[in-house]
Amino acid sequence: MRSIRCFTCGKVLADKYEAFDERTKKGENPQKVLDDLGITRYCCRSTFVTSVDMTDELAKFKK
Repeated sequence: MRSIRCFTCGKVLADKYEAFDERTKKGENPQKVLDDLGITRYCCRSTFVTSVDMTDELAKFKK
């Protein structure tokens, strides 16, 4: 699942994740993408880089 907010500082991140995901899948440098999106704090950057989308995996268990 994607984080809605940074776990440390509480900054809203969910609105930027889709743009980050699309741009990095196209081959852009994640560091530059985060800079462009205004994600400058270390805690927010680590939340972005370490997040894993588990939606498809969790959907398997839906009744």
